[in-house]
Amino acid sequence: MITSAKFALGEYVVSKAGRDKDRVFIVMSVLDDLYVTVADGDLRRVENPKKKKIKHLNPTNRISEEIADKLNSDKKVTNLSIRREIEKLNEF
Repeated sequence: MITSAKFALGEYVVSKAGRDKDRVFIVMSVLDDLYVTVADGDLRRVENPKKKKIKHLNPTNRISEEIADKLNSDKKVTNLSIRREIEKLNEF
């Protein structure tokens, strides 16, 4: 599993800066120790994930196992599956 100091693939994160402040995203890739790419399946789609500094993200310490498995095995991740996983998180 690829991780940065704070984030893992498939982890739920909340933006704490920018126009997307307080939105929930899922980490799609870890670029380096400073940046990750995130998507929410709605405004930030899988085809065009947002590059975010990790200092602008709050970790939730929860991982979507379904998305993490797909990302680690190079299977296709769809916008619908990301939206459904974020909705599951919001139900708690």
